[in-house]
Amino acid sequence: MAFARAVRRPIGVFYYSATGRFSSSGNEYSTVASKLENLSHNKSSVLLSGYTASPVRGFGNFLRSFSSGAPAVSDQMSLIKQLRERTSAPIKDVKASLVECNWDLEAAQKDLRKRGKVLASKKSSRTAAEGMLAVAQNEGKVAVIELNCETDFVARNEIFQYLALAMAKHALLVETSSQQVSGVFPFGPELFEEFKLNLDHPKVSGETTVSNAVTEVAAIMGENVKFRRGFLLSKSSAGVLSAYLHTSPQPGLGRIAGIVSLEVEGENTQLEAIQRVGSELAMHVVAAKPLFLSKDLVSSEAIANEREILKSQAESTGKSQMAIEKIVEGRLRKYFEEVALMEQKFIVNDAINIKTLVDNLSKEVGSPVKVSNFLRVEVGEGIERLEASDEPLAQTA
Repeated sequence: MAFARAVRRPIGVFYYSATGRFSSSGNEYSTVASKLENLSHNKSSVLLSGYTASPVRGFGNFLRSFSSGAPAVSDQMSLIKQLRERTSAPIKDVKASLVECNWDLEAAQKDLRKRGKVLASKKSSRTAAEGMLAVAQNEGKVAVIELNCETDFVARNEIFQYLALAMAKHALLVETSSQQVSGVFPFGPELFEEFKLNLDHPKVSGETTVSNAVTEVAAIMGENVKFRRGFLLSKSSAGVLSAYLHTSPQPGLGRIAGIVSLEVEGENTQLEAIQRVGSELAMHVVAAKPLFLSKDLVSSEAIANEREILKSQAESTGKSQMAIEKIVEGRLRKYFEEVALMEQKFIVNDAINIKTLVDNLSKEVGSPVKVSNFLRVEVGEGIERLEASDEPLAQTA
């Protein structure tokens, strides 16, 4: 307060000099005072009317008469609040855009979007290993998309989650091709980013492309946000698709997804039992991490690599060649139980394996049932160790 009074005192003296209060003294302010008197006469209708009580206040109005016309502080705060509510951008960026656009709300909003796209482009090279999986389903297909960001904080943001769900629903419209294998169709940014989205959210709305929507959300979040990949899983006319999401903040979202397709021969009305087992199998896929549908589908390369490892381990025991072969075959069967879905122990009841579970279901419904394919996807898997990892980015049948 002392400093403020010290600053205001010379301004008051200066003002009194300018208005002739000290005109008879002939002091050092007389020359400046005469110049300011001329300016005062030219601006008299604007400057001092109704402000006779405080010379300092009158001088402040004199200075404001030559300013850029910025609104009052209360109006500025209101504009900042409105623009932040519209865009969710950081306050410092909101204020900078308003100042740049002379406090024009609409122009500032456009300026913020331009600034955001530039910043999003600069951050696009940063690692984005967090995010969400979004799942959407209709009668014949299930779509899974992975939307990545840099932190779990952004992954929990409702704008980010809204976009992920909107993208998953739209992914159901992706047309599969002749390259589809076992009912699973993977697709990447090159196929999906130019698809049109119709968004209806207070912060992101209107018709736009997937690519532009992702960029706009990245600008709002202040992080690198990107669509990484998607999958479509289809079923036959007589079958059931079941999905399970692990660590799910709301329906349709999660960090790990398991999807299973069950096929039933002939007409069958006991879909409730099939759907129940399908849901249990989808949860099993998330927990047990199978790599192949059955041991017959385990690749010859994977078997050869595993056999070589097992043989090396068995030889270190110093046992005979015949004993070594028996050890290798025994451990290879254990390997099949770990990586082949149909050979795995059922997580709900480890007294049976998945093959027995499906056989029991067939007897229950009175029609042959089989697992036609499955899919397991996890957020961020393989991103930081793409070259070194032997783990697939997604496990499919």
